[in-house]
Amino acid sequence: MKIFITGSNGFIGKELISQCKKQGIEFIGVDFKKASGQNCYQADIRSKDIVKFIPHEADAIVHLAALSSDIYCKNRAYDCFDINVMGTLNLIKAAEEKKIKQFIFASSEWVYDNCKEGEIKDEESFINIANHNSEYALSKLVSEANLRHKYQHGFCSVTILRFGIIYGLRKEGSAVEFLFQAVKNKEEIRIGSLKNGRCFIHVSDIASGIIQSIGLDGFNIINLVGDRLIKLGAIIENSKNILNRNPKIIEINPGNINIRNISNIRAKKILNWRPKINLKSGLNELKNL
Repeated sequence: MKIFITGSNGFIGKELISQCKKQGIEFIGVDFKKASGQNCYQADIRSKDIVKFIPHEADAIVHLAALSSDIYCKNRAYDCFDINVMGTLNLIKAAEEKKIKQFIFASSEWVYDNCKEGEIKDEESFINIANHNSEYALSKLVSEANLRHKYQHGFCSVTILRFGIIYGLRKEGSAVEFLFQAVKNKEEIRIGSLKNGRCFIHVSDIASGIIQSIGLDGFNIINLVGDRLIKLGAIIENSKNILNRNPKIIEINPGNINIRNISNIRAKKILNWRPKINLKSGLNELKNL
């Protein structure tokens, strides 16, 4: 098996490469930043030269490279679409030229709109693009649509993986890392609502889900998210217990609850995958920072 990875020097890319090495999966990686590691090169996904790095008839392109959060894309529509949409279209063209067998695209749970408390979103949930004010979410939805249309015109197998909110061994990232560090270092933490929640997922589970998806035929959209909704209050309480700390918690807006509960049932059925790292284990890992 041989795969081509974009964004190989990123948080997910590094973990994916680590797991590929353990499983004997050959890979070539590219990243916009300086290349690091064997078989990894510096390249821009928007460049026509990207094709020279892609192995002929590789088993899959795993496309992770992007402006990868709403923060980086906010009010930067041109940059966001130039990289996330045009870069993806450039890779699609290169994949055709190199006769790639499968295109795996990193999308996001951000594509789901109008999430309400008590509601669970799955891959069949209707998405109203008019409800989105996130350039990042829009860029992912447009690339999903482009890949769907291309597949209908005879393109290779396409797997769209909608990632949940990812956390892991880093100081900055999701609310998980942020709140753990806050409990560790602050005497007072101000937070919107302790009841805000996401289906947070550890980066190692994301990487294993990507690997499980290699070889999947046809056009598929699959959520890769945690097993359950985790509220911010639970992150804080677990962090307190692990660190033996008890900072003061101030809720700024306890009644304004923001919930995104996403189903991973399809991933379990189609990929034979399930998350292995629970919140307590993931937080314990953060003690090593």
